[in-house]
Amino acid sequence: MFARALAGWLLGLVARAWLATLRIELEIDPELRARHDLPWVFAFFHGTQWPLLAWRRRRPTVVMVSHSADGAMQSRALTLLGLRIVRGSSSRGGARGLAALVRRMKREALDAAFAVDGPRGPYGDAKPGVVLAARAASGIIVPMGSATERGKVFARAWDRFALAWPWSRVSVVLGAPLAPSDDLDADLRAVGEAIRAANARAAAILTPARPKMLASLGFSERSVGGGTTDSSPSPFGIE
Repeated sequence: MFARALAGWLLGLVARAWLATLRIELEIDPELRARHDLPWVFAFFHGTQWPLLAWRRRRPTVVMVSHSADGAMQSRALTLLGLRIVRGSSSRGGARGLAALVRRMKREALDAAFAVDGPRGPYGDAKPGVVLAARAASGIIVPMGSATERGKVFARAWDRFALAWPWSRVSVVLGAPLAPSDDLDADLRAVGEAIRAANARAAAILTPARPKMLASLGFSERSVGGGTTDSSPSPFGIE
């Protein structure tokens, strides 16, 4: 237990130092700026989270981490990166974990974040948790995408994890918000499509810099529409 706690602490310190070197280009859909008073439930695919963690001035956010031993280590690391933690999993305590996450969202005025295709995939297949959390918290779903200028894509891993090298450029896109409906299947399809669009837009932002890197992520050089890339301070703390 102590060894894993120590490993998580060291991992968090290394990650924090590494992420601090990344040069981030953040694009926020204009509609989000008008809906900052609602709880946001961020939705992204596994493998894209490294640049997302580089967004250091996000609003306070809670995430759910599994009850496993690896989850304990991950919790320590993510706490050092400024995230709040609720323990739960899809197989053990999933419903309880989701309920606890929503309670913390309401009690502490937090946003939440989900890797929607976890914990076991398949890649890009959105699971219900993100929609259920947004419904219960009376919030909106915010699709997130990212891309990396220079780094390593672990193409053989199921999540295709993309690790940005230190001091490289990364892009993070917050797409148009989605309001949960009564049709769960339709919502999940919409979430998956919106995340794919956000990833494509993030790739388009960096396309002139590293087309080969973007091609390895499965994106073309065709630009896709999106919001305005803005590095100026946000009036409500999202930058």
